[in-house]
Amino acid sequence: MVAKAVRPWLRHLRAAVLAGMALGTGATAAVPSHFGTVVGNGLLCRDETSNRYYYDYMVRFFGKPYKREGGAYWFRTPEATLWGFPVREVIVSDETFRYSFVGALAAATPEQLETAIAAQSGVRFAKIDRSRFPVREARAGGRIVYANRQSKIFCAKFKPLPPALRQ
Repeated sequence: MVAKAVRPWLRHLRAAVLAGMALGTGATAAVPSHFGTVVGNGLLCRDETSNRYYYDYMVRFFGKPYKREGGAYWFRTPEATLWGFPVREVIVSDETFRYSFVGALAAATPEQLETAIAAQSGVRFAKIDRSRFPVREARAGGRIVYANRQSKIFCAKFKPLPPALRQ
């Protein structure tokens, strides 16, 4: 009789342990409430642009990157939004790239994204070329570019020199 009463409890415990193990091995949890503050401000170059910081942040909250390509780690962010638009991928530079950068692919045109950022953050962008698909740049250095029918927004800065090379 006692064994039958314990079994449902054991099943729930087992499910909880398995779920915890899955989260620890790279499965993603819910988008953290501070994603917009941390990643959004990083994309606008409002903060230090440390690829190590953003890599650690993304691994902690979204799991390991799904690929490493073009000098960057690529993370899936299936439920994330920034400035009211879905953001399905975040990219963070790796140690082989000459810049430290963080970027995101937003499901919006550059015009839509620029308007939303200006309305919510007060950051204005200027078109810095006269091409058919102009690059937009904010004073702090954040850029918005076309990526097919979407936008790529990023902040890139030169990596600091190692201490041995500083004068």
